[in-house]
Amino acid sequence: MLTGIEEVDWASLGHAYGPADDVPELLRGLASADPAEREAALDGMYGAVHHQGDVYDSTLACIPFLLELVADPGVQDRGCIVELLTSIGGIELDDEEEMTEHPCDDGEFIPAANYAMAAAAIAAGSDVFLGLVADPDPEVRLAVPCALASLHPEPSLVLTLLRERLTVERDTEVRLALVAAVGQIALRHASLRAETVDWLGWLARAAQDPGLRLAALAQQARCAPGEISDDVVPWVTALLEEIRTTSVSGAGGETLRGAAPTFIGQVRELLEEHAAGRPAPWTEELLRTLHAALDDRVDDRIALILAQLRSPDRWQRSDAIWLCGGLIRVWRGRYEEVVRLVGDQLHDPEPRLREAAASFLERLFELGAPAADALAARLARSSPGPVGGFDGGPGAGPGTGLGTSSVGGPGELDGPGGPSAVGRSGRDGALIALARAGDVRAVPLLARALEEDEVRRELLYATDGLGPAAAGLAPLLRRRLARVGLDERLYDRAAPLLHALAAVRGAQALPEVLRILRGAPANRRDRVREAALRTLAAFGPAAREAVPDLRALLADGSAAVSTAAAGALWAVEEDPAEVLPVLERWLRPDLPGADRCAAARVLGGIGPSAVAAAPALRPALGSRDLWVRVRAAAALWRVTGETEEALPVLLAAWEEDRHARVDIAECLAEMGPAASEAQLVLLTELTRRRRHNAREGASGTYDIHLDEKLLTLCRAALARMERGAY
Repeated sequence: MLTGIEEVDWASLGHAYGPADDVPELLRGLASADPAEREAALDGMYGAVHHQGDVYDSTLACIPFLLELVADPGVQDRGCIVELLTSIGGIELDDEEEMTEHPCDDGEFIPAANYAMAAAAIAAGSDVFLGLVADPDPEVRLAVPCALASLHPEPSLVLTLLRERLTVERDTEVRLALVAAVGQIALRHASLRAETVDWLGWLARAAQDPGLRLAALAQQARCAPGEISDDVVPWVTALLEEIRTTSVSGAGGETLRGAAPTFIGQVRELLEEHAAGRPAPWTEELLRTLHAALDDRVDDRIALILAQLRSPDRWQRSDAIWLCGGLIRVWRGRYEEVVRLVGDQLHDPEPRLREAAASFLERLFELGAPAADALAARLARSSPGPVGGFDGGPGAGPGTGLGTSSVGGPGELDGPGGPSAVGRSGRDGALIALARAGDVRAVPLLARALEEDEVRRELLYATDGLGPAAAGLAPLLRRRLARVGLDERLYDRAAPLLHALAAVRGAQALPEVLRILRGAPANRRDRVREAALRTLAAFGPAAREAVPDLRALLADGSAAVSTAAAGALWAVEEDPAEVLPVLERWLRPDLPGADRCAAARVLGGIGPSAVAAAPALRPALGSRDLWVRVRAAAALWRVTGETEEALPVLLAAWEEDRHARVDIAECLAEMGPAASEAQLVLLTELTRRRRHNAREGASGTYDIHLDEKLLTLCRAALARMERGAY
């Protein structure tokens, strides 16, 4: 075994962490009789030799030995080696990528030819996979179909083999892997697509196993999304119900191995934990494939998710939550009933389902309102009297639940004899969701959270939408801010508290805010000061004691600090004479775009009283920096009330950068009838199904909120324009 391994000059080759002289030991470890040694070796292969998908010269040198290990029936865990080879050889580059180099973590570059050579080398030896489709080891049979579909140079031969194997294979997950590989071949080879789609359609109706029918349907939809049947929702729902009633309870359940210190082992344990107790864990991936094929058929996808959320099977409901997370992040739609049903899952006895529901609702902000009652019920418990002397603030009173509800410590959220509602993270998630939905029942619960040793920063940033009812949080926030040390961690600890104090207009905390402003250490000093200055601006005239500090910071060398000081000084005194020269200074064309944006933003906030700064703003309308143009145009409108110069700049930026649309729509809504030529772009935005900021494979906490804000602003702008037309 591993003949010739010593003849390779491994020390002259490299991987992610330097010379590859440790690779022979890793290859031998893959063949070890010791499961822990095999796992450690596999972890090393992924961690160094195939680090984050990279293909080094040492990776290429490993391929013959990996193929030899796969072919040896005496080697255990060969399915993992097949997966490793599939990953190494399965990266497809387009023509442009093939002419370039690929960066790796250490700043060096990997020749793109390495990926092509890896694919060619594995393809040349891929006949070894043909003999493994009937291997006694089900893990090998599970990995081989994808390897054949990805790497073998004769797709027609592979297609025939996979279809024939399906007639005799008895392992459910292997059967599903065979169907997935058939779909993969159809996607990769257009000449085989039509016959394969027809075969998948036949299988979706003819197979006796409902899981196999669902797999065939998902792959058919993936290969030919334009041919998806109109009755796909009831069809899939019926299949899921059949799977639920025929699956053996408890299948897929137990973790069979011991503790695993390797990354590979940790991933395996997470997957095993995720599948534990589920009778048909593979349905999740099939539904994910189907949803990807349905793409912009949002109404069908919502209908399918609603059916899953109403299922007696909690695992189908759990899958629906995760699938809906991907749907709502990318597509606009009517999600009220979906959100309400997700809220209902907060009462399920299964903790993982409750955690999933809370995590999903966290990111919805205003869209989470239909689940507010469920969130409040999940969080509330009987408690005599108000929380820590908190009286609820303005707006609290009979019928609101303010001043009478509280939250206990971790694991103390249910009444006597009831199961724990959620762990600490789930409790915080539910509270964040309730606050972000703008529900005032979150206020006393936030008060209790503020009395704990640690508070999630997201809870503090969630105070924005709670309005006057949150004013009573100010004393608690003030006490916490007073305890923050003036050390190198000041920004991380103080910024969320400063944000919350600004949101609740907690001007009684002025001494504590000034302590932060004056005592900021060198580490991130500008960011600390900027955060404190924004809070002082929110206090307005109540921050008059801060005026000497504000005046001193007008001359600061940081534009962020200087302009924030100007904004705060204006908010306190409303005297433009002192702040306009400072802001105009930061508008000079030779300064960085961020500096000019900061100055323009503050000028826009001052409004007509800053009209004298209009000549300094106009040159910025022609900046090469789009955000400078947008900030300057918005500020120019706000200080002059004239649209002739500003509106064309804003509309051009609307088309140039979709991420600027929220700021632009806010300005258009202020302009009202004066921006009537923007009606078409606003109407067009409202007809789009895809969120303006949707990204493939990535998302941000505020993405949904910002897109919903854009829609609200577009409607408001159009409404003002329509009113102005009469």
